[in-house]
Formats: sequence, C-alpha cells, structure tokens
Amino acid sequence: MKITQDKVVSIEYVLKVAGQIEDQSEAGDPLVYLHGHNNIIPGLENALEGHDVGDKINVTVLPEDGYGERDQENLQILPREDFDDDVEINASYFAQSDDGSVNPFTVLAVNGNEVTVDFNPPLAGQTLDFEATILDVRDATAEELDHGHPHGEGMHDDEDEE
Repeated sequence: MKITQDKVVSIEYVLKVAGQIEDQSEAGDPLVYLHGHNNIIPGLENALEGHDVGDKINVTVLPEDGYGERDQENLQILPREDFDDDVEINASYFAQSDDGSVNPFTVLAVNGNEVTVDFNPPLAGQTLDFEATILDVRDATAEELDHGHPHGEGMHDDEDEE
C-alpha cells in the first residue's frame, strides 16, 4: 500500500543538521502520523508521498519546507516576574496564549528583570537531512480522520477525547 492522503504511516527516521544527529526514532518506537494532515513537516511528508512499506528515503528539507525561517519578531523580552523559578539560559518553557494554545519558547538571556526569549522553533532556519524507512502504511479509521491524527496503543489518552 502506497503512502497517500489519509493513510496512517509508521517510519523509523534519523534527522541530521550539519551532519550531527538532532533527533531519531527509538528502536521499536516508530513515528506514526496521518498523511496529509500536517502531522509532520511538509518537506518530509512530500518526500514520503507515493512510497511503500520497506522503502528507504534520504531527503534534504530546506527551512521553508521544515520549521520555517528564523523570524526576529519571535524574539521577545518578558518580565522576570512572569517566571516562577530560576530562569535557565537555553532552557525551554511554555507560554499560554489568550486563546488557550500553548507555545514553546527558549530563554536566550537574563538581564536584571528582563528575560529575552525566542518563540522560533529550535530548528527554524536549519536545513534538515532525513533518513527514513517506511515500516507500515494502512488506511486511517473514521475516528482518526475526524481527529486528524492516528490512534493506537499509547497514542490517544482519555484526557484528549473531544
């Protein structure tokens, strides 16, 4: 079965940036996603389109098809009082928006009562090199299509139910 819209796909992958491993799936714990539903970055999803179980691909994903270019407007200065604990440079934190969404950010600097933070994804602006092996492709269930992501063992907690 080939990878097309609305298929649930399982892959093992290694992600390298500038020749260094940044991320990889763990043995026996593949990345499982719903194809065509923005579950993974566009460049990787597009490269997987049309492939079948057992195929191995190598793809270079430019920033515009990965995590985007770095945006200077995503750098902000927050008051130190907004943080409960000690603030660590290069540590990741989460901010809740007015609409309830949660946005990750990284602390770049602490200067007195000001904390400079970066809301860009950590890999924004980076060229990504993926090696991926397709392990499984199946049709999505109606519930998976309704929710926009795959379900399976350990993939859908009751607290996420709508």
